[in-house]
Amino acid sequence: MPSKRTSAKSNLLYHVGAALAVLAWGISFISTKLLLENGFHPIEIYIYRFTLAYIAMLLISHKRFASNSWKDEALFVILGLVGGSIYFISENVALEYTYVSNVSLITSLSPLLTVLLAGFLYKSDRPGKEIWIGSSLAFLGVGLVIFNSSFSLTIKPLGDILSLLAALCWAVYSIIIKKLNALYDAFYITRKVFFYGVVTALPALLIEPEITSPMELLHTVPLVNILFLGLGCSLFAYLMWSLSVGKIGAITASNYMYFQPVVTLIFSFLILNEKITLIGYVGCALILLGVWLADFLQRRKEKAYNNQYNSNVRP
Repeated sequence: MPSKRTSAKSNLLYHVGAALAVLAWGISFISTKLLLENGFHPIEIYIYRFTLAYIAMLLISHKRFASNSWKDEALFVILGLVGGSIYFISENVALEYTYVSNVSLITSLSPLLTVLLAGFLYKSDRPGKEIWIGSSLAFLGVGLVIFNSSFSLTIKPLGDILSLLAALCWAVYSIIIKKLNALYDAFYITRKVFFYGVVTALPALLIEPEITSPMELLHTVPLVNILFLGLGCSLFAYLMWSLSVGKIGAITASNYMYFQPVVTLIFSFLILNEKITLIGYVGCALILLGVWLADFLQRRKEKAYNNQYNSNVRP
């Protein structure tokens, strides 16, 4: 039997894994912005990134291809859309119109949107007042972040709206994936999402004004950033997150997600020299506070309920 010290050390590694995944995702917005500034288009960046991730994932998970039914296969296609092509293309296009920090902050609303959407679809999952309090603060923060954008003539609200669409897509993704998680392992699901994400994005290339030559990827900045996005943010971070969630639990792991916008904010200032007004900082604080408060109050409510239940059934 492993000692408590060994177990704690093992758990620490999974905490580090979750933190590294969030760090990679926070920096991914800056990496995508650098590719946009080097002439690549949003859809191209997404296709390059996820094609690379799919090929790498195929080397790890390649024993099974067909799902259990056509219905499940249709769900995987939907996951590829809302968790792949629509989500990331919306996010990438948003980076052309607004601050990198705005995109990261607004997409961090996806956990709250997931709860609200689940409550709308299922009566048993109706959110309590705790969620509404957190949601109100967070959405007020979004309003201030968007208002902050209006101070710059080069920034358009379209980017913030697309970021909100991306957050909503991820909420839909989170609800659908719950059913598939009970039937398939994380590696298989991730590979399927990568595959259908790329396939459903290919028709979108038709709307691109021009296609950048793949030879441009041989230059240092594009190559480093595509490798980072494909292998670091998509492959490594997704696998680290799946392993960490399986070991330390989804609730504990999700706490690290609160730091993603902070990571983006710091690196966008250091690398891209993005300036944010006081209103922007207040909006940032309200978004983070709202998301954290909703989660904290909900968990406290569940803990109190469980304690009361245990005390009632105790002989």
